[in-house]
Amino acid sequence: MPAPQPPAVGWVKPTAPRPNHLSLVALFPPLPAQDKPGPMTTISSLFVTRLYRAQLSDQGKAPDLEELENTCLGIAEDDEAGQDWCEKNGYAGYTSYASLTDLPWRSPIIKDLVKLLDKHVAAFAKDVAFDLDGKKLKLEDIWINILPQGGIHTGHIHPHSVISGTTYVAMPSGTSAIRFEDPRLPMMMAAPGRKKKAPDELKQFIYLSPDAGEVLLWESWLRHEVPMNMAEDDRISISFNYSWG
Repeated sequence: MPAPQPPAVGWVKPTAPRPNHLSLVALFPPLPAQDKPGPMTTISSLFVTRLYRAQLSDQGKAPDLEELENTCLGIAEDDEAGQDWCEKNGYAGYTSYASLTDLPWRSPIIKDLVKLLDKHVAAFAKDVAFDLDGKKLKLEDIWINILPQGGIHTGHIHPHSVISGTTYVAMPSGTSAIRFEDPRLPMMMAAPGRKKKAPDELKQFIYLSPDAGEVLLWESWLRHEVPMNMAEDDRISISFNYSWG
């Protein structure tokens, strides 16, 4: 009887949700060998894309979501520059991305939120084995997003950042998910599409529907978008970038 074969080199098994709701999953890696084509055959998983999903409260006391929602709505109402930018650029709803750079200074609850985000980002950086060379990842930008019914946020990446993410403040029933795109998609050229029942690890697009109070983190080069909000109520989130050095 042949000796048992070691696991395929490089394969990262998706992490099951932990008791504290932290979930670290691998998006878009090739699957390990399944049909055992031959005793010398190995299928390895290379260049795994990691996605971090957790409750804000996993790293400390989470802000009150109702208070946080009211804060976001109040800032949006007062931010005339942001409203003008959204109207000029055809952005349905509101974002403070182009108008406000001092949200933690303006709002104590957002300042407390950043302290929690720092801890989540540190945990994610450890998981992806970043060699930070004694430096820390630091908050570069943080902004509010309010998408009304019919609002969308088209596909994009976050240049000049290391880790990006979003924490969810209000996610009404029926609102849009966030869609992540396989970063290798532009290089697939003549490759056929994937089967409808393909495992998530092999799909070219992944849709996630976070709950209010959750945070998602990913490396900033991962392309993503928010499809049209079909819910009657506003979809409210706070997004951010972290840089290195």
